[in-house]
Amino acid sequence: MESPYKGKTGLRRLINAFGYSVEGIKAAYKNEDAFRQEVRLAVVLIPLAVYLGKTGIEQALMIGSVMLVIIVELLNSSIEATVDRVSLDHHKLAKRAKDIGSAAVLFSLVNLAVVWGLLIFG
Repeated sequence: MESPYKGKTGLRRLINAFGYSVEGIKAAYKNEDAFRQEVRLAVVLIPLAVYLGKTGIEQALMIGSVMLVIIVELLNSSIEATVDRVSLDHHKLAKRAKDIGSAAVLFSLVNLAVVWGLLIFG
């Protein structure tokens, strides 16, 4: 069964989706320390990527690796919020979901370090 909240189409759907996205960014920034830290990192690294990248491809790889961290953190935060919404009780599956989300963030950060390291020092 589909959600009863679905049904908007065309431009109205796009406007609504944009608004929901902005609300999600605000909620993540307000409630998630890791997201705030990674946004601050992005504010520093994205201009640095434009300066240090020798080509458009290098700049895109550097900026893309930063944006990937932000994206993965948002997904991890949504998993954590959903798990907490279901139950605050300690459960091995809840722990597994949160740990796997955290591992995804770790891999995105390792990816950022590898991309930047190879492009700057390689």
